Amino acid sequence: MSTLPRVWQIAAAWEQVRGPVIVPLLRVSVLLCLAMSAMLFAEKVYMAVVVLAVRLLGRRPEQQYRWEPVGDGNDPELGSAAYPMVLVQIPMYNEREVYQLSIGAACGLSWPSDRIIVQVLDDSTDPVIKELVQVECRRWARKGVNIKYEIRDNRRGYKAGALKEGMKHGYVKDCDLVAIFDADFQPEPDFLSRSVPFLVHNPDIALVQARWKFVNADECLMTRMQEMSLDYHFKVEQEVGSSTYAFFGFNGTAGVWRISALNEAGGWKDRTTVEDMDLAVRASLKGWKFVYIGDLKVKNELPSTFKAFRYQQHRWSCGPANLFRKMVMEIVRNKKVTLWKKIHVIYNFFLVRKVVAHIVTFVFYCVVIPATVLVPEVEVPKWGCVYIPTIITLLNAIGTPRSIHLVVFWVLFENVMSLHRAKATFIGLLEAGTVNEWVVTEKLGDTLKTKMPSKALKKLRTRVGERLHLWELGVAAYLFVCGCYDISFGKNHYFIFLFMQSIAFFIVGVGYVGTLVAQ
Repeated sequence: MSTLPRVWQIAAAWEQVRGPVIVPLLRVSVLLCLAMSAMLFAEKVYMAVVVLAVRLLGRRPEQQYRWEPVGDGNDPELGSAAYPMVLVQIPMYNEREVYQLSIGAACGLSWPSDRIIVQVLDDSTDPVIKELVQVECRRWARKGVNIKYEIRDNRRGYKAGALKEGMKHGYVKDCDLVAIFDADFQPEPDFLSRSVPFLVHNPDIALVQARWKFVNADECLMTRMQEMSLDYHFKVEQEVGSSTYAFFGFNGTAGVWRISALNEAGGWKDRTTVEDMDLAVRASLKGWKFVYIGDLKVKNELPSTFKAFRYQQHRWSCGPANLFRKMVMEIVRNKKVTLWKKIHVIYNFFLVRKVVAHIVTFVFYCVVIPATVLVPEVEVPKWGCVYIPTIITLLNAIGTPRSIHLVVFWVLFENVMSLHRAKATFIGLLEAGTVNEWVVTEKLGDTLKTKMPSKALKKLRTRVGERLHLWELGVAAYLFVCGCYDISFGKNHYFIFLFMQSIAFFIVGVGYVGTLVAQ
């Protein structure tokens, strides 16, 4: 008897706040989201036009900058002295599955043996793994490779701290350049011979960045989705930055720095979780140029477990937002770069790509548009909810033609991940909570090429409760309710999208995404 009046009270309260509060608030939210969508749309179209122009004009880096093989045409008496001294840094942390691959690839680089030093920066906390890495370094040393195994007594600053500490060793003062490879990266032997000439023959270039090539893209659907997103980043975003402003965000690996430029920019800093981007922005503000070589690829591994991918995306979303907060006024006040470059860094690079893109994807498509189903007085124009998202999706998808048939799955998965990216972006902007959280991305190497024993599979089934993600399940329930309401009372047929997106959130919410590995 008491339940019905309570429902009436809730309904009456809803009607009282709906007109004066909910409707105006939702209308403002729609306008803000439409404005952000337009910003993102303009950025995507602009980059597509630039990339098309670069392709049509054939503006390869070798044509924009001077490039000649190092040592070619020099006095034969100089011998290996014609080659700059290169330091190769490999930061690692408990990398049992991949340490041999990365060390072997670095030691196999084609470069005069007396002009290269391989430096393994081991922050491992597992004594067994530390011993394995040290033994591997000794093995290569016996083969004549100039390899240094370096450790420190703490992990202060994480990767940035390790790289900074590595630059303090006495033998580094003789080096001109530093190449950096994360523990799962495997450069081809010709990596230095193709990248270093840009730095040798162009004194205003500080960084040469190579593209990533994914060895496990076909491992599961989640890695295919990552490949689509990262291919767009490398084929479009990095290409545009290099071709137009000679600036882009350093990817933290598979790149070669001029050590003098690195030092002039202030060296490595650990104030954010994107120490690589931080260094790149500071170097750019000193007037240095960057070059991206799209056809120079370095093999590496994508995170194939959802836990690893989620932590990585938090770092990649929170860090840039926090760096933007820290550096925006420094960029504005800088007098060494042009006004257009400042606008590019602040608006295009940071605001649109690192802030707006993450926020609008989740807030608009997963919160605001579903809410308009419950509040029919508020309408979203078709260009904002259909045309712009469709064009943006197609512009992203063409970067990976082989996966074009997976574009619907990609959209649904990206919307799910936008929950974590948007949350991380706000944390970075507000400098709150887990703003400096650093979790090393887990690599599996060849672990999954062997079949898991039945006991491990049973163990997986018993750990279902530990794989539940309440945020995703909550959004899935919200979208499902909105979809049911739209079927019953709606007129825009949003329910098709709402149910599909609800299912995507639910699948991720119960942990059935990516590779399942027994703990």
